[in-house]
Amino acid sequence: MTQRVERTFAGRKLVIETGRMAKQAAGSALVQFGDTMVLAAVTVSDTQSPLPFFPLTVEYREKSYAAGKIPGGFIKREGRPHDAEILSARIIDRSIRPLFPEGFKNEVQVFIYVISADQENDADVLALVAASYALNASKIPFLGPIAGVRVGRVQENWVLNPTFQQLQYSDLELVVAGSQDSIVMVEGGALEVSEEDVVNALQVAHGGVRELIAMQQELLDKAGRVAKMTWTKAEVPENVSARVKELAEGKIAEAINQPEKHTRVQAVEDVKKAVKEQLLPEFPDNSKDFGSILGDIEYNALRGQVLSTGLRVDGRKPTEVRPISIDTKVLPRAHGSALFTRGQTQALVAVTLGTAQDVQRLDSIDDAGETEKTFMLHYNFPPFSTGEVRPVRGTSRREIGHGNLAERALQGVLPPFEEFPYTVRIVSDVLESNGSSSMASVCGGSLALFDAGVPMQAAVAGVAMGLIKEGEKYAILTDILGTEDHLGDMDFKVAGTRNGITSIQMDIKIEGLDLRIMTEALAQAKAGRLHILGEMEKALGTPRTELSPYAPRIVTVQISPEKIGDLIGPKGKTIRGIQDETGAEITVDDTGTVTIAAVGGESMERARQMVMAITAEPIVGETYEGTVKSTTAFGAFVEIMPGTEALLHISEMRHARVEKTEDVVKKGDRVKVKLIDRDERGRLRLSMKALEPKPEGAPEAPAEGNGDRPRGERSERPPRAESNGGEERAERAPREEGAAAGGGSGRRPRSGPRRGSRDDRGER
Repeated sequence: MTQRVERTFAGRKLVIETGRMAKQAAGSALVQFGDTMVLAAVTVSDTQSPLPFFPLTVEYREKSYAAGKIPGGFIKREGRPHDAEILSARIIDRSIRPLFPEGFKNEVQVFIYVISADQENDADVLALVAASYALNASKIPFLGPIAGVRVGRVQENWVLNPTFQQLQYSDLELVVAGSQDSIVMVEGGALEVSEEDVVNALQVAHGGVRELIAMQQELLDKAGRVAKMTWTKAEVPENVSARVKELAEGKIAEAINQPEKHTRVQAVEDVKKAVKEQLLPEFPDNSKDFGSILGDIEYNALRGQVLSTGLRVDGRKPTEVRPISIDTKVLPRAHGSALFTRGQTQALVAVTLGTAQDVQRLDSIDDAGETEKTFMLHYNFPPFSTGEVRPVRGTSRREIGHGNLAERALQGVLPPFEEFPYTVRIVSDVLESNGSSSMASVCGGSLALFDAGVPMQAAVAGVAMGLIKEGEKYAILTDILGTEDHLGDMDFKVAGTRNGITSIQMDIKIEGLDLRIMTEALAQAKAGRLHILGEMEKALGTPRTELSPYAPRIVTVQISPEKIGDLIGPKGKTIRGIQDETGAEITVDDTGTVTIAAVGGESMERARQMVMAITAEPIVGETYEGTVKSTTAFGAFVEIMPGTEALLHISEMRHARVEKTEDVVKKGDRVKVKLIDRDERGRLRLSMKALEPKPEGAPEAPAEGNGDRPRGERSERPPRAESNGGEERAERAPREEGAAAGGGSGRRPRSGPRRGSRDDRGER
């Protein structure tokens, strides 16, 4: 039977419903906020997995029909999840994973479908609520409920679950997941906000989390609670455990204190191997138990040492950052590059500057149309970075998540596209990894952008924080090692400038974390970040003043929208010809903004001149050098710009009387003329005599339309000529050629698309 709870949350209706859809799943829930709807369904296997970890799978999929769209491409169905779906799945996974009981190994799958999208409310936080309810309503053991909200700040006002439009004006965006008493996950970015602002945002978010948890509790009571499945945690016989500890505890405690990662790992593995070989004859049926006991011994040894002595396994104090080395301009042909090394973590980061043609085009159910992305950061984590051998497949979810975190950290300090019209791509290749390679990517990315000459507002650095907590006793660790991440309770990454935080991510392995510890961790992270920024400033303190000679030069010019067709030409012939001749890339939008990009200033300037020559507007009072295109009894037509002709009347050729046009100019002559008039119809009039001093005593030349005009002609138009089609030229040319090309009358034909395909417009 369908059961539902409906409340007003953040000013809009929120509904949690169960019992209508996906009833054969172990648990399901439908959550609606505005007109955005998500469906969560969870299932669990009846047997334990042999894997050494908890096998949890989260799939988050957006259905195109949710927004009334049909997928693009040749295969008209949803394909592999795109990056936004993967990032949403990671948010849910990281929030719920710590809340399954320790030792529970049955495989669990969580499916989230976005089945309606109102293009106003984001579905990811709704999916977290739906997944939490479905898990709590199922037989799966789960230490919930939890909930998730998004928090923003618009005009100094905190907003829960802001709309997409509100987020455009927000200086902070955090997704926060939590239980009734604590916070379990944080993910987001900001525009250089203070640590105090982040804590305030977390407090606001936690209030919203509690509201959503209360709704889930009400629906659980209303729909009836299901008995949880029975399962048994694998227990090791006490005599086996005692014997392993007797042989291994002292040796492992000594082995973990090695300054280098590989020597430390090898020392610990040697102890484990020796203990296993020694105990196997004594306990031949318990070989599988040895590994778990030895893992617990290593876990307790590292944590105990930090809490009791204040020293970490590599000899550092809790607040100490590993040694840093930096090299810039390490790749001769890259537009910007940096090699950032912190301890045994190293990232080679390269920046490429592209043009408007290089933007990434995204099609999402959250947008009415296609959106463009002009900044990208791609993070790669090859197996050799940890000395491992493993299959190399496609980009992993972890790589996408770490790249997004680093991208957010840098995006807020980049110059606006209008001021720096480049598409920017950063690639971070992790060459060594022993803790916080994503934060190394942030530091290396900032340095590489400086090296490329990108006028950033400030340098950005990042640091990963850890936590060891036993009861009320805890230690916060700056710049954690891989071992400390693996055996610790928290991975808290904070990136920012000297002025504030730009990106933040927190994952925990315990049930929750109170704000007191988070506040202390943020303050310690700031100290670490400032230290790293100081080291970066020693290597490269400001952006380089010149771009790489191999980077494209970009200039924008504004033309009249009426001239767009002239620039493009029929089927893109004109704009393609300019590109072929100069090697430049040219794009133009509907407002008349023309972007010209070329590797080399000469090519760019040549292309700019050609564009301006085609699209320039004649200015009354300016002097031009043009070609005589034809002559008539009453004057000559002179092309003063490509495609723009104007009338040079016979009375304007000389101060003295001119009997015949050909006495002064002939077809094909190059003449200097001054534009003296543009009438209300856009017709242009030229003068040669206006550029010459008037001789003393010279008689006044008769004005146009007096003695030279045949009887019966009206003065408001040039006289008709009977030879060479003069009448047609005089009547039609100014309207169809001169006026249209000169931009006066606006009667240019508008057939054909103004923003067409590459065939229509040339190389856009």
